[in-house]
Amino acid sequence: MDESFDELELEIERYELREPTRFRFETDRRRFMQATGTGLMLAVAIKPRRVEAQRGTARRDEYLNERFFLAQDGTITVFTSKVEVGQGSRTQLTQAAAEELRLNVDQISLVMADTQLCPNDGGTAGSRTTPSTVPRIRAAAATLRETLINHVAKQTLSQPEQIQYAGGIFRSQDGQEMTLGQLASDQSLVDALKRTSLAEGSTVIPVADWQVLGTPVPKLTSRAVVTGAMQYPSDTVLPGMWYGKVVRPVSYGASLTSIDLDAARDMTDVVVVRDGDFIGCVAATSYEAALARDAIAASAAWNRPNHPASVDLFTHLRRNITSPGTPRKQGDFLYAWTGATKRFDASYKISYIQHAPMEPRAAVAQWNGDLVTVWTGTQQPDRVRSELIGAFQLPAESVRVIVPDTGGGFGGKHTGECAVEAARLAKAAGRPVSLRWTREEEFTWAYFRPAGVIDIRAALDSSGNLIGWEFTNYNSGGSAIESPYRIPTTVTRTAQCEYPLRQGSYRALASTANVFARESAMDELAAMAQSDPLEFRLKHLDEGRLKDVLRAAARNFDWSGAVSSRLPNRGVGIACGTEKGSFVAACAEVEVTQGEPRVLRICQAYECGAIQNPANLRLQVEGALVQGLGGALYEAVEFSKGQITTDNFSTYRVPRLRDVPELEIVLLNRTDLPSVGGSETPIIAVAPAIANAIAHASGVRSRSLPLKLA
Repeated sequence: MDESFDELELEIERYELREPTRFRFETDRRRFMQATGTGLMLAVAIKPRRVEAQRGTARRDEYLNERFFLAQDGTITVFTSKVEVGQGSRTQLTQAAAEELRLNVDQISLVMADTQLCPNDGGTAGSRTTPSTVPRIRAAAATLRETLINHVAKQTLSQPEQIQYAGGIFRSQDGQEMTLGQLASDQSLVDALKRTSLAEGSTVIPVADWQVLGTPVPKLTSRAVVTGAMQYPSDTVLPGMWYGKVVRPVSYGASLTSIDLDAARDMTDVVVVRDGDFIGCVAATSYEAALARDAIAASAAWNRPNHPASVDLFTHLRRNITSPGTPRKQGDFLYAWTGATKRFDASYKISYIQHAPMEPRAAVAQWNGDLVTVWTGTQQPDRVRSELIGAFQLPAESVRVIVPDTGGGFGGKHTGECAVEAARLAKAAGRPVSLRWTREEEFTWAYFRPAGVIDIRAALDSSGNLIGWEFTNYNSGGSAIESPYRIPTTVTRTAQCEYPLRQGSYRALASTANVFARESAMDELAAMAQSDPLEFRLKHLDEGRLKDVLRAAARNFDWSGAVSSRLPNRGVGIACGTEKGSFVAACAEVEVTQGEPRVLRICQAYECGAIQNPANLRLQVEGALVQGLGGALYEAVEFSKGQITTDNFSTYRVPRLRDVPELEIVLLNRTDLPSVGGSETPIIAVAPAIANAIAHASGVRSRSLPLKLA
């Protein structure tokens, strides 16, 4: 469960890197001489507080001066490649540094996701910030704290253990005082920070002594968000900036046969770009750029290949298997299957769904001679930088990516196509260019959560025990595919298929599909065994964390009372699962009226080790529940003849306020266990709990997402 950084990156990239390189521009290029870093400090960037900073990586020695900057006002700036996309990482990482430096959160400032300034902590994905980056920053901050104390001890002719330190003030035994602000001007300390490696780390403060971590610190940007003062990537403005639009194909896989650019070129103050298959326009306003784009698009002729429709999606996946996958086996399933008292055989289907972030893709690009800087919204700054390097064949030192706090990602902003497009338009225009994808572009040309088909066969003995389990996932992925239940013979496999739409990471990756199928099947098996769904699960679980959250959810929901006292047309369902090292269980109550389900309440128990910010964790669980509600009941990408037909919120249904049921969240704080991420796993039990409740209420079992009774 504790995946390494490398293993998780490979799982995240699994879908995205199977498609060909999206950009390789054909214009003449030349390799550029290495440029100085200071030349990239432009316009709306951060203040260039430490121009001597070098890029680090997550997997090499780094030095204190790469991670921290001490200011003369007594604050400390922390540098990290992680991004803030609404999940609260800015606040959490600030808390981590403040804890080890024994400062208040307002004495810490964070510079996030600037590839020129920040050490590379990896992308923001896979719930890795908590188990990976927080410990890294805590260890670095603890090293800085010890380094500062040792420096003050030397300056005051004291022993380090004689130095009292709190709140940025150091006191020696003889009464001498020094502040962080004073130390910031000490050149000998600045030099020491450059020499002090973080390779060995330092002893961090134990959970029992936490003063900042473990407390409900509000999100540091809350006021700016609610007052509209927050500046997102789409708000970035540079002097002399123009706006860009891109001509898109008329359908998936369409190839251009002819086009006339003259109508747009004849427009005043319009720059037209054609570079291979890339065609775009730049103008002083987005409206004028759109007019030029539309004039070009009207002249274009396309060759449209055959493309499957969403009504044929699951048949297409089954018929186009590119790799059957290597089965992982335990015991002899065939023996269990043939000797079973009762057998279960079913298929589950999962539709493509959109990430639907509040902010569609956006980027502003500016060239300064041979150097390009792009401000964009992405969860993977270094990957976007690599895409820019590859698209323009530039040396690494010539590309800088800066990521302002971004309006949502949910795994949907790992790629950098908007940044590359903006850079190409800016290069042609000779000025900064802003490119903002429309909602239609986001819903059509971004990637989706993979669709999938899941086949399950299971065997029961005469006592209602699960003795065999076979689980095959076609296309949607392998995360959380292994059953947590005690079953003597199992077979699991992940088959890859030729997929009709772009697909990639999504909140909790394939766990939403695999847990939906498994937990729906567990309810059906419980019925075959004439057992209560809760008792059937408990019977097949060993004692431990998953069993604990299952009991907690059932207890707070009053499972037995809800089952025995349910009203007509109402039903209850339960589901549980584990992913990313955390554990979740959910109970749902549903009412079905004239074939339409309505979720009345959800009680979810969640455990992710020691809780670092209970307020933010609760918000993350709430958000996951609402997002899971959408995938369970409403969301599905529909397409026909190579075109997305659900290309806006008017046709693509997401949960609304009136859809949100009563939510009860139970957080189990395991201070005896390491903290793991809490942004993804809370989504995985929502859909199966609702599916099981609908079946209980209506007697009709839906094995497809979104759930349909007809």
